[in-house]
Formats: sequence, structure tokens, C-alpha cells
Amino acid sequence: MRPVAETQPPTPTGPVSARAGELPTVQLPSLPDVPSQVRLFGSGSFFRLWLAQVVSSLGDWLGLVAVISIAARVGGSSDAAIGVVMSARIIPGFFLASVGGVLVDRWDRKRVMVVCDIGRGLVFASLPFITTVWGLFLVSLLLEILTLMWSPAKEASVPNLVATEQLTTANSLSLVAAYGTFPVGSALFALLAKVAEIAHRSSFQFLHVGQETLAILFNVATFFLSALLISSIRFPRQEREKRGRIDLGRAFIEIKEGWHLIGTSPVVRAVMVGLATGLMGGGMVVPLGPSFSKQVLHRGAAGFGLLLTALGMGVAVGVIGLSAVQKRLPREQIFPLAILAAGGCMFAAACMSSLAPAMAFVAGMGVCAGAGYVVGFTILQENVEDELRGRIFAALYTLVRLCLIVALTLAPLLSGLLNRLSTRYFDRQIKVGGFSVGLPGGRLTLWLGSIIIIVAGTLASRAMRAHLRERSAPTRS
Repeated sequence: MRPVAETQPPTPTGPVSARAGELPTVQLPSLPDVPSQVRLFGSGSFFRLWLAQVVSSLGDWLGLVAVISIAARVGGSSDAAIGVVMSARIIPGFFLASVGGVLVDRWDRKRVMVVCDIGRGLVFASLPFITTVWGLFLVSLLLEILTLMWSPAKEASVPNLVATEQLTTANSLSLVAAYGTFPVGSALFALLAKVAEIAHRSSFQFLHVGQETLAILFNVATFFLSALLISSIRFPRQEREKRGRIDLGRAFIEIKEGWHLIGTSPVVRAVMVGLATGLMGGGMVVPLGPSFSKQVLHRGAAGFGLLLTALGMGVAVGVIGLSAVQKRLPREQIFPLAILAAGGCMFAAACMSSLAPAMAFVAGMGVCAGAGYVVGFTILQENVEDELRGRIFAALYTLVRLCLIVALTLAPLLSGLLNRLSTRYFDRQIKVGGFSVGLPGGRLTLWLGSIIIIVAGTLASRAMRAHLRERSAPTRS
């Protein structure tokens, strides 16, 4: 096969389709016989954009773990400090996601992505100078705002870089880049702890480089590399029509419509309750994980990184496994079972007092959560009419963010309250069959979170059964 030089996507000669108020999307012809990476990715330009997303997503996940670790240190191992910092990664998307999409449609997308990557790198570079929880809150807020600009700019650029028949493959590859790097970032953070330990014992100890510093430096490099990759891509020039004023109330309108549409059918209620409420329980793992690893598992930040790695790998296995076999499974029965099993695994993980079994159950939780994610989204896509689908998913994303805010802010408060009650009434431990079981607030709150997931799975199961009865009932003429 002869090598084929990468060329700029051809200028369209036929009609260019675009909805009112949207940028036109160029319909590209099929690509000729090209090297394997171009056949898979649709074009060399999208391949470079995908590489930029892989690098950028790796920086996102590594940065998330690093910020949690720094928040735990700066806040004196306070779960509340972690909850405050993490809420900054949720709040902007809850209020500004739609506004960010409108702005991206008015600006040059390539420039938006490059500027946002450079901006994220510079913001992360300021982390070594942050010594307060509220400083970390501000850093996290800025990072999330820049990410909310980068992501829609990237998604809106994909149809202009690949042929129409390659869009499904391109979207799947983007999903792999976004979430497949999560376990890699978590594992890398744990590895950097060993690198820092070796550095302290070597001739480089005068640098005083710790795990967090190495993670920050690596993270800054990933964002700058992503900006460099994107700057090398030739994006087709698009004619942009003049648009009216930005409607800042659009996000609130979507929230109102979403809440109204949640109750339109039993199947929608089932998926909404299962995914959103279940995520509220599972979201408690993030602010409570560091203290659980330190107080119960006695493994510190490295142990927390390994727990996140196990969770991410479990999610990947669940997503890939269900994607391969879901056509042969009864999705309406599998979805609530996956949610229930995720809650059971989380409860079992919180019962563990050593790292290895805790990682095993956390991985099991990830498998079930990933499976539930795939099945839930498939059920919605199959059962919601096209004209309602966008608003239903907007409602789901809004509800998910709301539940995450509740989890990130409520979990640390519950942990502190339950810790005081446990100390007062049980001396933070009980005897079970001759064994002493520690009852720190973090473990008790994780148990409560797992119960929330199990309740969500039960409610989803009831709603799904109502949907199946409705579907099997004879239609009256």
C-alpha cells in the first residue's frame, strides 16, 4: 500500500447543511485508501485532535487526583475541605454549560482550544503557591470554566474533520480518550509517589520534589503538548452567520424543561433515578476516599490513588463488556441489577480494612457502574423520541451535576457528624464476633452512600417493571 500524504479536507461544492442558528457542517466525501491510523480515525487531522484529547484528558484526571490530595493536605485531612474544592468542578457546569456552547459557536474553535489548554497549564502551574482551601477552590473553578469551553469546541470540530460515515467511530474513540485515561491518570499519580520517594533517597533530594509537585509538572506539560498538537491541525474555514445576543437564561430554561420531562414515562424515571441518585451515593467516594485510605486502610495518598485506579479500570471493563454483549441481554432487567450490585460492592469495600480486598470490591463497583451507564443511555436512546431526546439528556446531565454537588458537599458534613457520634457512643469501634471493627465517620458515610445506591436501584427496578407492564399491556383500539 503506497503512503498517502495528508491533505486538507476538500472545499465543499454541493450544499452545506446547517440548522438555523448553528454553524454549517461540511459533508466530506469518503477517504481513499490510506494508512491504518487514518483509516481508523477518518483523517490525519482528527488523529492529531484525538491525540490532543488523550493527552489533555490524562492531564485532567491526573490533575483531579492531585488537587484532591493537595486539598486533603492543606485542609488538614478534612473531608469538608475536599468537598468544597471538588464542588468547584461541578458548579460551573451546572450553570454555565449551555452558555459555554453558545460562546464557542461565535469564536474560532481552534483558537479556543489552544488558549484553554495553555490557560489550564498556567492555572495548574500556580498550584505549588496555593496554601489555602479557598485558593484551591478558585483554581478548580478556573480549570472547570476553561474545560467547559474546550470540550464543546472539540466536539463541534469533529464533523468537519471526518467523513459522515466515520462520525460514529470518531465519537466512540473520543469516549475512549475521555474516560479510558482515568485509570492511567490515577495509576500515574500512585507511581509518582514511588518516583518522589526514590528522588528523596538519591542525589536529587536537594530539589525537594514530592508526589504532588511531580504530578503538577507532568500535568502542565500535558496541557502544553495538547495545545501544540491542536495548533498543528488545519481546520476547514467555516462561514459564520451573525448571531443575536447570548441568552444567559438558557441554562435555567433547560433545567426547568428537564425537570418537567423527567416524569414523562416510567422508563425515563427509572434511568434518571438509577443514574443520578446512584451517582450521588457513589460520588461520596471522592471526598471521603483520602481519609478512608489513611484512617482505615493506613495507605495514605498512594492507597487512594490505587483505589481510584481500581475504580477506573472497573468502569472500563464494564463499559467495554456491556458494549460487546448488550444486544443479547434484556436491558430493562440488567439496568437496575447493575445499580443494585454497584451499591453492594461499595458497601463491601467500605467494610474492608486492607487495600487489596478494598480495591477488588471498588473495581467490582466500577464494573457495575460502567455497565449501568452503557445500558441506561441505550435505554434512553431507544425509548425517547428524537424531538425530546436532547432535552431529556440535558435534564439528565443537570440532575447528575445536582446530585454530585449534594454528594460532594453533604458527604464531608455527614462524615464529621457521624464521626462525633461514633466517638461519643461507640469509641469509634465495635466488637463483632471477637473482632474489632473501626467506625470512623468516613466508613459510616460510605455505608450510607451504598445504601442510597441500593435504594436507587430498587426504585429504578420498580419503575422499570411499570414500563415493562405498560409495554406488554394490550393496546385498546
